Amino acid sequence: MRSAQGYEFDDDAARIDRDVVWRFLSEDAYWGRWRDRDIVERQIDGAWRVVGAYHQETGSMVGFARALSDGVSLAYLADVFVESAHRGRGAGKALVAAMIEDGPGVNFRWMLHTVDGHSLYAKFGFAPPDHDRYLERPERLG
Repeated sequence: MRSAQGYEFDDDAARIDRDVVWRFLSEDAYWGRWRDRDIVERQIDGAWRVVGAYHQETGSMVGFARALSDGVSLAYLADVFVESAHRGRGAGKALVAAMIEDGPGVNFRWMLHTVDGHSLYAKFGFAPPDHDRYLERPERLG
């Protein structure tokens, strides 16, 4: 799995620190505050794939991404975050790369909704947003 200076990325669902995910989504994420802990737990459990970003020195989880997919041709990227103390060091870019470029969905059509981060996602082939929120990267036919 991918690494960035000072960080490693892992898609082992058992390694995800659910307390970190819950704290970020309930306190910091503008998009996640409506959910309760049970909903977040079910979303993690039902995800097609999850990727955690881990600080190499401490081993603590500092970022997260989850995806929903049919496992064949399309995927939806959700709940992507890097804790504020770890932003600006390449962890976010590497986290997105680990999810969409390094895994089984590399050739899928990817979709997401966000009001920010458009320039980050453009680096991975996502088109500019439709109505300021919806972004899509076409599938890569091989």
